Amino acid sequence: MTASEKKQLQILAAKVRMGIIESTHGAKAGHPGGSLSATEMFTYLYFKELNIDPKNPKNPDRDRFVLSKGHTAPGLYAALAHRGFFPVEDLPTLRHIDSYLQGHPNMNTVPGVDMSTGSLGQGISVAVGMALGAKKQNKDFRVYTLLGDGEIQEGQVWEACMAAAHYKLDNLVVIVDNNGLQIDGNIADVMSPYPIFDKLVAFGFHTIAIDGHDFDAIEKALAQAKKTKGQPTAIVMQTVKGKDVSYMENDAGWHGKAPNDAEYEVAMTELKAILSELEGN
Repeated sequence: MTASEKKQLQILAAKVRMGIIESTHGAKAGHPGGSLSATEMFTYLYFKELNIDPKNPKNPDRDRFVLSKGHTAPGLYAALAHRGFFPVEDLPTLRHIDSYLQGHPNMNTVPGVDMSTGSLGQGISVAVGMALGAKKQNKDFRVYTLLGDGEIQEGQVWEACMAAAHYKLDNLVVIVDNNGLQIDGNIADVMSPYPIFDKLVAFGFHTIAIDGHDFDAIEKALAQAKKTKGQPTAIVMQTVKGKDVSYMENDAGWHGKAPNDAEYEVAMTELKAILSELEGN
């Protein structure tokens, strides 16, 4: 990608991060840490990779995205809003009782959401079904699903991986957000899923390891996935939980906690500074 394209994606990522903070602060609840770690991937998928149209969100030929780690809905919602699926101004209504933006994605209420998720381990199974359905119907759409590294402790994930390889679903991309932390602490201490890369290779995936905050690496990995035939692709992305909010970075406590008013001000000041620098102000 050109330097200009990369800068535009970085600007969008900063705005998505601000949306995550706005929404979780507005809700006084939610999951900012894992939303912030996956922001570059959300941004790249929704602004460059996916064949989607905000004016026609149910187009049967669209690409599909399944947020298997459904608790990071704030990241997905912020990307969808900035992509034009619904007003950015609605983000602070997250989790309010009368809001369509509930704590986990709801395909019945949120434009652009392809699957209602939240029960960890199940999203990837749905994505496998979507990809298999595309094959059976001779459709060209592709399916992407994002999992947490804590989520892959669920056994159902590996059943889905077996099925994906068995059916040679080369239209499926499984992305693992390896930020190293889950609600109870370090994933290696809670129930180690390592070696993640080697396991996915053993389960029959074309597997790629990247820096999940590097847009060039994301672009190359997704391009490689499109060229891979006869097997699904897995992308294991190394990320920082709470990325770009100083007090949230690498702190498991921010897995499922919203910033208070003072913390909100600090986070927004930091993110606005990043945005201002990118925009050259």
